[in-house]
Amino acid sequence: MARRFRSRDWFDDPERLDMVAIYLERFMNYGLTLGELASGKPIIGIAQTGSDLTPCNRVHLETAKRVREGIRDAGGIPIEFPVHPIFENCRRPTAALDRNLAYLGLVEILHGYPIDAVVLTTGCDKTTPAQVMAASTVDLPAIVLSGGPMLDGWHGGELVGSGTVIWRARRKLAAGEIDAQEFLEAAAASAPSLGHCNTMGTASTMNAVAEALGLSLPGCAAIPAPYRERAQMAYATGRRIVEMAHEDLVPSKILTRRAFLNAIATIAAIGGSTNGQPHLVAMARHAGVELAPEDWMEYGRDVPLIVNMQPAGLYLGERFHRAGGVPAVLCELLRAGRIDGQVPTVTGRTLAENIEGRVSNDREMIAAYETPLQEQAGFLVLRGNLFDFAIMKTSVISEDFRKRFLAGTEAFECRAVVFDGSDDYHARINDPALGIDERTLLVIRGAGPLAWPGSAEVVNMQPPDALLKRGITSLPTLGDGRQSGTSDSPSILNASPESAAGGGLAWLRTGDIVRIDLAAGRCDMLVPESEIARRAAEGPPPVPASATPWQELYRTTVGQLDGGAVMEMALKYRGVCGTTPRHNH
Repeated sequence: MARRFRSRDWFDDPERLDMVAIYLERFMNYGLTLGELASGKPIIGIAQTGSDLTPCNRVHLETAKRVREGIRDAGGIPIEFPVHPIFENCRRPTAALDRNLAYLGLVEILHGYPIDAVVLTTGCDKTTPAQVMAASTVDLPAIVLSGGPMLDGWHGGELVGSGTVIWRARRKLAAGEIDAQEFLEAAAASAPSLGHCNTMGTASTMNAVAEALGLSLPGCAAIPAPYRERAQMAYATGRRIVEMAHEDLVPSKILTRRAFLNAIATIAAIGGSTNGQPHLVAMARHAGVELAPEDWMEYGRDVPLIVNMQPAGLYLGERFHRAGGVPAVLCELLRAGRIDGQVPTVTGRTLAENIEGRVSNDREMIAAYETPLQEQAGFLVLRGNLFDFAIMKTSVISEDFRKRFLAGTEAFECRAVVFDGSDDYHARINDPALGIDERTLLVIRGAGPLAWPGSAEVVNMQPPDALLKRGITSLPTLGDGRQSGTSDSPSILNASPESAAGGGLAWLRTGDIVRIDLAAGRCDMLVPESEIARRAAEGPPPVPASATPWQELYRTTVGQLDGGAVMEMALKYRGVCGTTPRHNH
């Protein structure tokens, strides 16, 4: 017996023909027919994230055409609709505000309209978690179609990766090694085509995570946006989502705890972005899965780095794709027993079945598990009297940094210099009175979900120009905000609770000594408890007022980065499409 889809509650209700007429007639004004809408075929939504305002996802204006063709050929009715834009590079004060807003909007669309299943078009950083979070809330059949990275960038005969080249070139600019024109040319050269970041930044990380979770077809994440395989993947995705609608293969059947633990291991193996932590936790919590801080250590910390991709490695997205992409990484992890191959996926097969035989043929790009680029590549979780939770990406620690801070030991002490937000940092970083030297810890606070608001990518602070000119390109950095996934800074970040929520960073002062013990997973200010109590009585540093209604609403609903910075009140809503909304007339 054919499955009855929820869209028939709109288009095939004999007892409320008046409402059927209202629902049908405007869909027909652009050429859809009564026969199509009342056919009982599944209506498949295409959540369109591409636009002129979101250039990283703009390729989906084209891929959606192939998705439509796949849907039609498989017997579905495609309906495309816009998703709230998220553009990481350009949104001020931070695109982090938009993740939860896009989530809210997508939930309302999928709940309130006659949609039976959905294709989630992803690309730029937060477009992936926002839509996956919404898919869990509604629990309709959903499949992820990544837009893919840009082609590799080249400048001066060298590979230049998006984002990463900016952080490296700005150090050269400050040191006087290049001028402003050379800086801008290098940045532009890193973006040679349609697509998202071609480095293993947050965009590549989150699309790899979607594939590791089993939410996209095998090989989807890494295909560069301009490649013909991207359009072919779009067509296959369109066909598959129709089958998923008939099978009622919903996110709650795929997004299990085992799937999320697989994703933790994958993030470590690919040298993934530190933004993967809050986004993965957010997706898990909306799926009803709790990820504890200990899970990052148990299932990720000892996983080696096997992907040689900037910022932790040398190469970029095109070579990663040609080397086998995410399936080749998962194949190594499965062979080493680091992931569970029996988890279900959108293909209707297990993860192990999806990746069978997908071994890489380029061991310089994707190393064998036994001969990795680096051991222990997973995030290091820290705690102490400055915060209850923070992470550090140790796979980007340079040899110079190791020699200066970690030679023969896993612990070091530094004098802290504290900045209240990035404006304060940029205004004062070159002030000689601060006494910043090669053993200084740079601290930034007021950058978390409440204070900024939204949590800003500002923790990867570079040293003052005087140190850069001496060849010292990095200092230890610590903050309650985030940093770009394309950054090569080994920061301690995502500190929770943030200073605005009464976290210990609020009581830190310039000149205090901070002890960081990587082996023990501790980060503490060496200040007497009585003095900390005295400072705490003064209250946390002030934060800017909300500038828009959404900023105010965001602040009243958001949690901390350790919990994914989700709208806490939204977590109780799951499977909301199980009940059809009441009529509107």
